[in-house]
Amino acid sequence: MGILNSIKESIATKEQFLNDNNNINLIQKVADHCITTFKNNGKVLLCGNGGSASDAQHIAAELSGRFNYDRDPLYAEALHVNSSYVTAVANDYSYDDIYSRMIKAAGEKNDILIGISTSGNSANVVNAVIEAKKQGMLTFGLTGSKIGKLDDLVDICIKVPSKNTARIQETHILIGHVICEEIETQLFPRSK
Repeated sequence: MGILNSIKESIATKEQFLNDNNNINLIQKVADHCITTFKNNGKVLLCGNGGSASDAQHIAAELSGRFNYDRDPLYAEALHVNSSYVTAVANDYSYDDIYSRMIKAAGEKNDILIGISTSGNSANVVNAVIEAKKQGMLTFGLTGSKIGKLDDLVDICIKVPSKNTARIQETHILIGHVICEEIETQLFPRSK
């Protein structure tokens, strides 16, 4: 019964998300901003912790590698992939600074930061957004239903209607895939 309930909860969360037209509009806005950034030779940087770090890396890989078909690569990177950097900054400064320092080093005006946090309160993600705004970057957040610090801090916050971490993360990767697909089909249209 537990397996069936988990699958049903996942489907119900996605259906609830889908039934709010505002969510579809927000996804389209994020995709459109990413498309503009890539057209202007900008980059999309992503960050999160734990499963959200995996989602950040997954989305970055879909953009920098390929999603549905062969095409030119796009500059997208998850900020945690250099483990020596992450552990050095966490040790020498604070774990709360691991993403903001990289944004300070690599973020440029009109780049994009996507911060992923199921709670919307992860200090290192919040600090990254604050630094990104100082750099003139656009900032987007993927969170859960709880009110969090990212809600009013980011330019666009897409909130999954759940408090269950697993259901939130499952929907975050769906959102990421939809954004990647929209970017790919708009930037690299296939001839029919």
